[in-house]
Amino acid sequence: MTPLLALQKHQELCNELHELTLEENRFLQEHRRPPDAGLLERKKAMLVRLDETLAALRGASREGSSATEFRQAVEKTRSRILQILQLDRENEQLLLRYSLTGSRTPAVPAPAPAPSALQSIYKRHS
Repeated sequence: MTPLLALQKHQELCNELHELTLEENRFLQEHRRPPDAGLLERKKAMLVRLDETLAALRGASREGSSATEFRQAVEKTRSRILQILQLDRENEQLLLRYSLTGSRTPAVPAPAPAPSALQSIYKRHS
């Protein structure tokens, strides 16, 4: 397999991974809860495929591909990977936020202090 062909297959998988990450982001924003197990299974399956494409990239011979064409494909793939990483970071923050708020009981607002208590606090600090 040529390096360019291996890189193109890797790029296709990165595009699929980007779509899955976007789907996860939409789910998190709409439902405000962690996604179901089905989405996690799809992510695990993509990780297996990602390992396969990375192995193919490492094992591809360096002959038979244009240097400029290969460089352009590498830059395009890097750009997609950065988009995935940025979106994944946002998803992690959303997951953390929703998992923390979802596990707690709703907070009971503290009772308002009496006006006389506020006046005594202001007198002490003025």
